[in-house]
Amino acid sequence: MAPLAPLSEEPINEDDLKSKKNLSKRTHSFRAWITNHLHLLSHDKSDLRMLLSVIGCPLSPVPLLPSSPRNVASTAQYILEQFRATTGCAKIEGGVKSMYASGRVTLTKWGPGNKTTSERRHAGCFVMWQLMPEMWLIELAVSGHKIMAGSNGHVAWRRTPWLGAHAARGGVRPLRRALQGLDPVTISAVFSPAEHIGEKFIGEEDCFVLKLEVDNSTLSNWSDSTAEVIKHNMFGFFSQRSGLLVRLDDCQLTRIQTPGAEAMYWETSISSSIEDYRTVDGVAISHSGRSVVSLVRFGFGLKSNRVLTQMEEVWSIDDVVFNVPGLSFDSFIPPEEVR
Repeated sequence: MAPLAPLSEEPINEDDLKSKKNLSKRTHSFRAWITNHLHLLSHDKSDLRMLLSVIGCPLSPVPLLPSSPRNVASTAQYILEQFRATTGCAKIEGGVKSMYASGRVTLTKWGPGNKTTSERRHAGCFVMWQLMPEMWLIELAVSGHKIMAGSNGHVAWRRTPWLGAHAARGGVRPLRRALQGLDPVTISAVFSPAEHIGEKFIGEEDCFVLKLEVDNSTLSNWSDSTAEVIKHNMFGFFSQRSGLLVRLDDCQLTRIQTPGAEAMYWETSISSSIEDYRTVDGVAISHSGRSVVSLVRFGFGLKSNRVLTQMEEVWSIDDVVFNVPGLSFDSFIPPEEVR
């Protein structure tokens, strides 16, 4: 079987699913994505699939870097050392090889006017397994739909009932959900190259702000002849009082231009509030939070200067277990279609 083209981590079009025989012949370029995206924004019946595609299993914009000796020569490293001490990272690194977590989610989508209705709220649950540091698997079931995503350390992939299994664009990276207070070691590793850019008041907390910026070579690999990923930044907000990560924001700007058409821009932003840290076997783990996603489209020729669609996920964690019996490398073998 020929290898599948990478699939962008963006909304998909349910009409693409009517013929599974054509899936292997398609190239999931940004051109296809933008066509699907426009269609989804105007069809309420696609709300759930759009929610699951965007919020369900997003990845971190940056990969884990090889471990190196830590030092506190910079303000950013001092902030991370405080976070590590507060959360108990040393306990995980000293003896934890694997992790299991389960929880519940509620998904909502709304468009212009920010009006929500009860019919658009979708409840579900998820389970996640992780074999430190780059092997992970998540299953998310919402309103009768189940999606999966995983990484065996060599390839990251996603599988939905409407598109089957596909390799994720951008290579192996941590699951963003792990960065939402669920895995302190991964949070510390991902933010290790971050820059301290100042302080900000978040809720009732004075916070240090760390910034990660995706480099140009990586952005170039994410782009194609139709779309250019201009930037992707991630920001971590660490409480000055407790040392904990209390908010995680990231934003991607993409320029789309097809032959004979004016350029159009898409800005995708995710802001996650991270709350309710509890100690599990000596490790501080966040047990609830809320993510708000904003999809903004702007450019020449639109009736409105900026077309905005927003989505929300409210989550809670029911159970966290370290050193899961029986979990092995074989548990993370990707689907045959992406091997």
